[in-house]
Amino acid sequence: MAEHIFRRKIYGEMLRWKQEYNGSYALLIKGARRVGKTTIAEEFAKNEYESYILIDFSNISNEMKKLFNDISDLDYFFLQLQNLMHVDLHERRSVIIFDEVQLEPKARQAIKHLVKDGRYDYIETGSLLSLKKNTKNILIPSEEHRISMYPMDFEEFLEATGDTMTWDAIKNAFDSGRSLGDAVHRQIMRKFRLYMLVGGLPQAVATYIERNNLKDVDRIKRDIIELYLEDFSKIDSTGFAANLFKLIPAELSRNTSRFNLGKVDKTGRLESRQKVLADMLDSYTINIAYHSDDPNVGLGITANPDCFKVFTLDTGIFVTLAFMDKDYTDNIIYSKFLSDKLSVNLGYIFENVVSQELVSSGNKLYYHTMDSDTSNHLYEVDFILSKENKICPIEVKSASYRTHTSLDFFIKKYSARIGEKYVIHTKDFKKEGGITYLPVYMTALL
Repeated sequence: MAEHIFRRKIYGEMLRWKQEYNGSYALLIKGARRVGKTTIAEEFAKNEYESYILIDFSNISNEMKKLFNDISDLDYFFLQLQNLMHVDLHERRSVIIFDEVQLEPKARQAIKHLVKDGRYDYIETGSLLSLKKNTKNILIPSEEHRISMYPMDFEEFLEATGDTMTWDAIKNAFDSGRSLGDAVHRQIMRKFRLYMLVGGLPQAVATYIERNNLKDVDRIKRDIIELYLEDFSKIDSTGFAANLFKLIPAELSRNTSRFNLGKVDKTGRLESRQKVLADMLDSYTINIAYHSDDPNVGLGITANPDCFKVFTLDTGIFVTLAFMDKDYTDNIIYSKFLSDKLSVNLGYIFENVVSQELVSSGNKLYYHTMDSDTSNHLYEVDFILSKENKICPIEVKSASYRTHTSLDFFIKKYSARIGEKYVIHTKDFKKEGGITYLPVYMTALL
């Protein structure tokens, strides 16, 4: 398969780093495996520098590895590096990429001295970067500007598939507060459902573009899932991390107020569970929404670390996980999903894609549950954003949007704290009764 180079929004952040820091900080790109970190780093190096060296620490020679044992003589270090890589470096016009740097702790520690030297720029990429086993006995450099890379969002997906007009129409409708019209909306929803099925991981997107076969896309996603499960076994020998990841769709479909860790691990080792969960979050393979016990501006202050929901980093991965009961996800499932005819309750899939789009646009995830005053019913607002001095509740609806009891209850209870109110649904944009009804493909604009 020919390599596809997709435009990614993170490129703009990388340009700002190069211009504003001018070599005083290395750039550290964090993200899950197969999210495109190496590709974007190398593409940036090709476009923005006269020359570059990429050191892949997952496939490094012994000679290269020995270089990092002693960097006291940087003139000798750079001379050897250029000879080994057969690349000429030019002062302030070249960049050195440390790919999967977490696999070579000495290299990451060397960043402090390399940046201070100032001859070249440095880009680091890595997954599972904060695991203690990868940073033990080394000094973590403070000279790092860190940015996060996520799966492709809907705008990037549209552009990757050759559609350069739809996102402009979506943004114009959002900015002007008007509907797109039934025909256009239906067309965009079909594209968004395709995005939910394929997902935003570049290898899956490239496979869809090249082969136009969702069965092939599903196979790629299954390979990536197996890669993640193998990674989980390295950070957690008990199997807790792998089991938790596989159970995410089932837990969300239960429509409960929190993730039931007891279903994953019945030993009750809370401290151990929390450590593994933190490692998974650091790996960027999951997103977590924490319960806000008293929702107000500064949602993190009232976040409950023991009450949370877990989502996958990518909804394409989520869909494949949800239908792992067969060797491959039958194309009938895909075609029915595309045409909105799949009989199962799809609310949890839409909730996952909303979480993905919110995180990729820079939001932290919080939600809130409330007991009814008159019954045992539990009301839940799916997501809460903080904007200026107000909070903005969000209810996600995959089917009927005409009733939103939980949102109404929340508005009544916390009226003085609330700004904009949203229902994210599968219908066209509209405003009614003080609520903005937002088509799900506009989520990233919040």
